[in-house]
Amino acid sequence: MKKILNYVWRGWMIVLGAVLTISLGIPVLLLSIRKEHYKYAYKFIRIWCYGMFYGMGFRYDLKKLTDKKIDRNTQYVFISNHTSIMDVMLPCILMPHHPLCYVGKKELVKIPIFGIIYKRICVMVDRSSAKSRADVYRRCAERMEEGDSIVIFPEGGVPDDTSVILDSFKDGAFTLASKHQSPLLVFTFVGLKEMFPFDASKGYPGKVKVYLADIMSPHHSANELKTAAHAQIKKILENSY
Repeated sequence: MKKILNYVWRGWMIVLGAVLTISLGIPVLLLSIRKEHYKYAYKFIRIWCYGMFYGMGFRYDLKKLTDKKIDRNTQYVFISNHTSIMDVMLPCILMPHHPLCYVGKKELVKIPIFGIIYKRICVMVDRSSAKSRADVYRRCAERMEEGDSIVIFPEGGVPDDTSVILDSFKDGAFTLASKHQSPLLVFTFVGLKEMFPFDASKGYPGKVKVYLADIMSPHHSANELKTAAHAQIKKILENSY
């Protein structure tokens, strides 16, 4: 019975996603034609994220583990662990004043309607192509010059082995932060691995714990940033289970 309810719940997500994408997709597409208007498109993107997250029965509790403040006039590179499709909604919900550009996998372009919007507002990467991975830096730099902040999940995807607490980090986010001197927002999401896993027969609505672990200065090497961020996120995750 529980599995059946989970499949119904997942079916609701498809219906909810379709309604929100169709209704909000048009203003997003129109407002993202001109680069200077993306900040207005972002307001509709945030509504979509709120609708998906809360519409699926989730909420969150934010805990700040640092006294450092997020500056409305600063561009950031936003990173976090990645265990669920619902992780994608949280950065936009958490960052109302910083239009975000996500770095995401190219395969999502194939999703009807959503793929058209995704292609317009995200930097896509083909992980099987070294050329595509290298070109991400240039395209992210262009988006930052236009005033956007960047979201990268540095694990590069969700680990197939669910026993992995935190996979190793790729270099991209840290190279970008160091090269372009953008502070690194280090967040940790706890709970979605169980609440909304990729196994459609499992999951449940609930409150996600969100930790702002640190705002790291970019005045360090990419390797130093990567090592420190991985240690911070892993420590939080280990203390949460």
